[in-house]
Amino acid sequence: MDPIYLDNAATSHPKPETVYRAVNDTLRGGGSPGRGNYQQTLSADRLIYSTRELLAELFHAPASERFILTANSTMGINQALFGVLRAGDRVVTTSVEHNAVMRPLSALEQRGVEVVKVQADADTGIVDPDALTAACRRHAPRMLIVNHCSNVIGCIQPVEELGPWCREQGVLFMVDGSQSAGSLPVDLAAAAIDLFVAPGHKGLLGPQGTGFLYIREGLELTPLIYGGTGTNSGSDRQPESCPERYESGTMNLPGVAGLHAGLDFLRQRGIAAIREHELALVKRLLTGLSAIAGVRVYGPQDPARRCGAVSFTMTGHDPAEIAFILDREHRISVRVGLHCAPDAHRTIGTYPTGTVRVSPGCFTTGQEIESFLDCIAKIQQN
Repeated sequence: MDPIYLDNAATSHPKPETVYRAVNDTLRGGGSPGRGNYQQTLSADRLIYSTRELLAELFHAPASERFILTANSTMGINQALFGVLRAGDRVVTTSVEHNAVMRPLSALEQRGVEVVKVQADADTGIVDPDALTAACRRHAPRMLIVNHCSNVIGCIQPVEELGPWCREQGVLFMVDGSQSAGSLPVDLAAAAIDLFVAPGHKGLLGPQGTGFLYIREGLELTPLIYGGTGTNSGSDRQPESCPERYESGTMNLPGVAGLHAGLDFLRQRGIAAIREHELALVKRLLTGLSAIAGVRVYGPQDPARRCGAVSFTMTGHDPAEIAFILDREHRISVRVGLHCAPDAHRTIGTYPTGTVRVSPGCFTTGQEIESFLDCIAKIQQN
């Protein structure tokens, strides 16, 4: 059997062929953006600008310069949190956040920032928006942080309801779009999102080492990193203008070229079409897994309330054992354990063993899902 890759929630694979070519061609071409006035550097500048324009188009943002290119979501999250929060500030968040949010918040707690967690529903992983707004009224936070889609069970949080409320109340609204970007339609303007982060290597179909942080107009952060930006080189002070203020150091140009190609693929294919394809695969996974004796599936039963991550456990089998058998005997790649989100597993009752997570992507086929389900049924029978 050909290898089956079902770990797209970690890193999408395969990529569009144009992504591979873009990385290779750019690496061979030479030049760095903002570091000269010769042909290669000017071409690099145009590539960076075009990438921001694609991001603004895809996420419905009015100003492309508000997209800060980063190495990953974690870098963007740290820039947002440490760039805004100070001792005495409060933050409201949920019990299903990734460690990329919880560990920076833990560090900020040691600096005098108060963190309030609102418990998600143990069955669905979804947080009641009324509970979040009530916590905000009670604690008057500087910021509300919500994971758009759980990387553990795929539940979708109601960000479209929360953003406008936060804007009215003067609470900054930050969304971790690590699992939603490229898989779900996201309208930053309509959802009144102030800060939005996403990696390039998941749903956006780019390579590792890429990502972005969106900062809405009028919101300025303290930079996380200081250094050369290729602009205003005669001053020893960090530039004030965006995006240069937050982009010190030489960029990963081949990575950005791959991200650009991934974004262009998404624009041509359409997020709605990708969502429809992945939703059909998730529906089949939920139906098929639920029909196998001893299998428990976590998260919303309604596929429409999920992104592409499905977690399950099987009576009599450790998750690590299942993954080992799938890999060794069937050449199927899945992810097991705590998925860098222990709070999410505590919420759904799977800590500390974790779950088996299967996550199809835009290139996963229905036949691959059927093969996976057949293998799970065989493991349970043995």
